[in-house]
Order: sequence, then structure tokens, then C-alpha cells
Amino acid sequence: MGFEERTKKSKVIFEKAKKYLPGGVCYGSRYFEPYPLCIVKAKGSKVWDIDGNEYVDYWMDHSAAILGHNYEPVIEAVKEQLNNGPFFGYLNEEAVKWAEQVCKWFPSAEMVRPTNSGTEGNMYNIRLARAYTGRKKIGKFEGHWHGGYDALHKAVSYPFDKPASLGLTENQIKNTILLPFNDLDGVRERIKGEDLACMILEPVMGAGGFIPPENDFLKGLRELCDEKDILLIFDEVVTGFRFVGGAQKFYGVKPDLTTLGKTVGGQYFAGAGAICGRADVMEKIDHLKHPNFWERSFHGGTYTGNALVAKAGYIVMKELERRKDEIYPYLDKLGKRAREGLIDIFEKYGFQAYVTGIGSVFGIHFTRERPKDGLTVYRTKNLKLTTALHRFMLEHGVIYLSPSTAHFILSTAHTEEEIDTFLALVDKFIKEHKE
Repeated sequence: MGFEERTKKSKVIFEKAKKYLPGGVCYGSRYFEPYPLCIVKAKGSKVWDIDGNEYVDYWMDHSAAILGHNYEPVIEAVKEQLNNGPFFGYLNEEAVKWAEQVCKWFPSAEMVRPTNSGTEGNMYNIRLARAYTGRKKIGKFEGHWHGGYDALHKAVSYPFDKPASLGLTENQIKNTILLPFNDLDGVRERIKGEDLACMILEPVMGAGGFIPPENDFLKGLRELCDEKDILLIFDEVVTGFRFVGGAQKFYGVKPDLTTLGKTVGGQYFAGAGAICGRADVMEKIDHLKHPNFWERSFHGGTYTGNALVAKAGYIVMKELERRKDEIYPYLDKLGKRAREGLIDIFEKYGFQAYVTGIGSVFGIHFTRERPKDGLTVYRTKNLKLTTALHRFMLEHGVIYLSPSTAHFILSTAHTEEEIDTFLALVDKFIKEHKE
């Protein structure tokens, strides 16, 4: 039975959604041809659509659900907090416990403030960097994704010389200097004559399909930023809990500021984000040290640090800390099994494709050149083949996003058997599509 035959109710929901939601979805990246599935239930590594079809999920709540969907300790903690009240509009103990746990997890985090999302966190971190340094310009890496904040909504998708969104004015992006990932000499060249407040990047390039840094690139950036008195910001919205202590600990590079989101708020809930970093920088927010509002960097938000999200985030972080010697070796094992299996398949058929990733994330690239930065991810991509893989997987009970970027995210709920099934499907797909 084909996709359309098995998903008739999803089509009905989508047709209704188009009347009220632009494009029929709540987020453009959730659309795929011929129509997106309407998901009604999730548990562990699986999701179910409104027609009752089961899928192994490799999207995992936009990477947030490291512990799997509907993780019972988090759900129970949230139920308990709901009885006491999810939101008070005042300081609460759950937020303090949450803040302490964030600072324990990240090597660079001396102080932290909650935000309502990763996008909002990046907005506040950029403002904070400008306030601390007194400079306007910021360095942003090509192809890196930092949410919808105007100043960072530049060179997100290829071609990078096109506007990343309508509605952006030149004044909003003129102080954003584009930088090449994995090219330290290129970074040095582009910042000549530029007085940067900060550089911001994903330590592992997520949106392009999980491209790791190469040749001590992050250490080189750290040294360059120290040399030029530039603040280094890591966007660890995706990577923050994919490694013990985040990518910053894994790669041994301390940023000055870090942006967090998703998992830090308990995997499933809105109001999940944070900014953290050096105390002397974070104190630029402090109204006690800077009582005049014009002498400090503003941070706020109605739902920031609400008790429900803070409690959920605390439970997840404590669970990751308590079980780190079990969780992370297991996730790394699954990721390695997937990456090595994919490489074996492509070599077996002599198929032109590359595998990227690290730890519990990986990507498949149908390109003619090895992906190492924003340009090489997109420049020679076979988009037709990439979208065909997405459709093939949907028809065989595997779901992920997006159809244009084949990247996959694992959780503790995934099994070796599911990885082997995934690899068998890729093998079948490549066999059918090899020249």
C-alpha cells in the first residue's frame, strides 16, 4: 500500500490546516511532499500518525528528545508541578535548581539566564556581546542556523548571497560579517579591518547535516578571538547535551557565552532556552550591579524560568548526569554503528555519497565533494536523490526531517536492531538508485 493510501486522514487534516495556517504547517521545515503527516502520539523512538501508522523517528523533537519521546520521569515531574502551578510570574526554587544544574554541566557557564527559545537566546547573547565590548559588528558562519533573529538571519541557506528572508532591512544585517566554517585562514582574511564584538557558530554545523569542526578549527577560533578581544559564542542548542559537558567540553574549547535550547527545558516544552557564560560578561545584565537601565543589557521575558519548564529541564539534566556513563557510550555506539554501516554500503556499491556526524547524530550527503562547510554541503547536492530517500523512508516506516537534508538524530530509546533495519533500507534504496 502506497503513502497516499495509508495516510488519507493526514491529507484531510492538511487540507483543513491550509485554510488557517500559512502553508498548512506551524513551521515551514515540517512540510514535505505530497503532504506532511499528522502525528498524534509519540513514545520512545517511535511516533504514530492519525491513520495509525507507526514510524521509527530520527528527528526526535528537533533533536531535543535525547531520552526518547514521552520519557516517564519528566512527565511525572511535570504532572507534579502542574498541581502546584506551572507559572507564577515570580522567582521560584525550580528555576534556581535548574540554573545550578546548567552551570554544573557546562565548563564555561559561571552564570546563566533562562530564555524562551534558542532564537531568543541568540538574540540576547548578541546584544550582551555588543554591550560588553561596545562594538557593533558580529561574525556569523555561512550555513549555520541560529533561529529567526534578524541580525543572524543571513547566509542561512545556499545560495548565501540571496536574502535569507523577506522583511529584513539592510540596517539589520549590515553589521553581520560572514565567515567560512573550517577555514581559519579564511576567517582571518574576512575579519581584517572589522572590529567584531563576537563570533557565533554551531560548534558542529547542524542545519547542513552535522558537519564536525576539523583540524583544531575551534581552538584556532578561540586563539583568534583572544588575540582580537572578540567574544566567542557557541550555539549549543543542538549539541549542548549530545556530549557530556556539551561540544565545548568534548573539543576542549571554552566559549565566552553559550546559547542553549530544546533539551535544557526538559525536551518537550515551550519556554526552553538559556544564555550562559563568563560571570563578568553575564553581569552586564545584572540590575543590582548596574541600577541604571541605560548602563546594562536588557534581558527578560514573561515565561522565562517558569516553574514547569525549569523542573522538566532540571529532571532531564540530572538524569543525564546520573546516567552519563551509561547513556553516552550507548548513544556513541549507535551513532558509530550507523555511520560505519552507511560508509560500508556506499563503498559496496561504489556510490557517490558522504557520511558526516559525531556522537549521536549523523548525515547522508549525495554530493560530489566532501562536505566540510556551508558551500560544500549545498553546492553539488543531488536534491532529487535526497528527497527520494526521504519519501522511500516514509514508505518503509522511517520518519525524519527534512526531505532536502538527510540528517538523523538518535536517542536512548533507539535500538541496535532499529539501526540495522535503517541500514538495510538504505542498502535497498542505493541498490535501486545506483547507475
